[in-house]
Amino acid sequence: MEKNKLEELSFEEKIKKLESIVSELESGDVALETAIDKYTEAMKLSKECSEKLTEVTDKVNKILTENGSLEDFEVKE
Repeated sequence: MEKNKLEELSFEEKIKKLESIVSELESGDVALETAIDKYTEAMKLSKECSEKLTEVTDKVNKILTENGSLEDFEVKE
C-alpha cells in the first residue's frame, strides 16, 4: 500500500489493516517476498498508530481550566 493511502486511513482502519496483516503473516501461507512487504507495511502502520496514540494521550492529559487555558493533568492524592 502506498504511503499516501496509508495516511488517508483513520486510526481504526489502520488498526484493522494491521490486524489483518498480522493474521496473514501468522498463517504462514505467504511467500517470502510478500511477507517482507507485508511486514514492512505493518511496521509503518504500527509506527503511525503509536504516534497517534502518543498525540492523543498528550491531549487527554490536558484539562480545560476555568479560564480556558490548558494545563497538565495531575492526580492529587
